[in-house]
Amino acid sequence: MAFINLSPVSVTANALSKDNGRVGNGHRILGSIGGVMDESMTTKVAGREVAILAGGCFWCLEAVFEQTEGVDSVESGYIGGARANPTYQQVCTGATGHAEAVRVVFDPAEVPYRDLLGIFFATHDPTTLNRQGNDSGTQYRSAIFPTSPEQRATAQALMAEVEAQQVFPGPIVTSIEDAEPFYRAEAYHDQYYQRNPDQGYCRFVIDPKVAKFRKQFSARLKASVR
Repeated sequence: MAFINLSPVSVTANALSKDNGRVGNGHRILGSIGGVMDESMTTKVAGREVAILAGGCFWCLEAVFEQTEGVDSVESGYIGGARANPTYQQVCTGATGHAEAVRVVFDPAEVPYRDLLGIFFATHDPTTLNRQGNDSGTQYRSAIFPTSPEQRATAQALMAEVEAQQVFPGPIVTSIEDAEPFYRAEAYHDQYYQRNPDQGYCRFVIDPKVAKFRKQFSARLKASVR
């Protein structure tokens, strides 16, 4: 793969933070029911693979991958922490160790895992440790959770290639972590961008990421959203 304009979308210093209470109605919906462990992440589905990626707010990644050709489904959730069935509020404190992540079911015949990673690196900043824009904390870390040895090898090779080409202005801090239990996020996170297009965070943070994806990866758009 040739890496053309993989630099992440820039976010201004005054960009809204997801958790600072300034993004308008919607982002502080209190859910008492925690995430539910999804055993299906390890289930083999004929002709399909599962990718689990963390790159800041899961609303952003969901909005991008929902429009990606070859993707069957995108689920938001929590992974990489110590607490079972964490709630959104618990994860937002950073104390549980979980990352906000998406679980992507995809057809590798239509969109190879390597290409999904290319989209992933282009639509978030893999050079900022535990931060995306004004969203800070380990829950917003950049991380890849391979679900097979082949995925791990692909991620390692791709990261080494990107570093060698000096695609980004700084070193990549994306971690490659074991695919631990994935806990589905509360239902109100599902299709958040689609359901809240005028919400402040969606307009000022997610819109530019989606716009860049649609422009740079136009050949990877689902026919239904072209």
